[in-house]
Amino acid sequence: MAIVENTSTTAKNEADNKLRIKVCGMKFAENIAEVALLEPDFLGFIFVSSSSRYVADILDPRQLRALPLHVKRVGVFVNETTEIILRLAGQYGLDLVQLHGEETPEQCAQIQATGLPVMKAFPVGETFDFATLMPYVSSCTYFLFDTKTDLRGGSGHTFDWSLLESYPLSVPYFLAGGIEIGHVPKLQELQLPGLFAVDLNSRFEKSPGLKNVDLLCEMLLALRNKSKN
Repeated sequence: MAIVENTSTTAKNEADNKLRIKVCGMKFAENIAEVALLEPDFLGFIFVSSSSRYVADILDPRQLRALPLHVKRVGVFVNETTEIILRLAGQYGLDLVQLHGEETPEQCAQIQATGLPVMKAFPVGETFDFATLMPYVSSCTYFLFDTKTDLRGGSGHTFDWSLLESYPLSVPYFLAGGIEIGHVPKLQELQLPGLFAVDLNSRFEKSPGLKNVDLLCEMLLALRNKSKN
């Protein structure tokens, strides 16, 4: 099992340097290979059977293991048992797991204790209580903030990013929820404490799990230009 640095301090130091990019909801072998050539920092794979982007029944684990080492493999789970998460993480060579349900701090800590970093996702509505995060600070490497909907991500809707201007913690986070090419100017203006990466998904798809490579290329170039400025 491949491992990335699993301390919040290390991750925060990296966050100070540049904005990372995650492309989530990958599904199809050829498309995965094409997107990997764009060199995103993370590729996300959904292991939730109810999702239209579910990969465990169609994707050969050898393909994920063959990805370049600098492209980190993220497995997305919702209310799954620790045993199954660790088994699939080993099978697919995951570098990081993203927990998108009601997972407890204890489960996050149990997974991280094996050396596998955890990213815990939290839905954000019209308001957000940062106190909700406190029990997870010592058991997660990253947080992820996504738009609060009936779906578990991939809704294509954004939330009010200004809510994160008062983020008070040292744990770096991923920003998700309906991010698209038209948001580049706003992303360039953001001054959000703790922002580590943006998460791209449904707004860059031709169909669920099939990414528009040309549009992603345009977005990655624009975001990388932001990081240099």
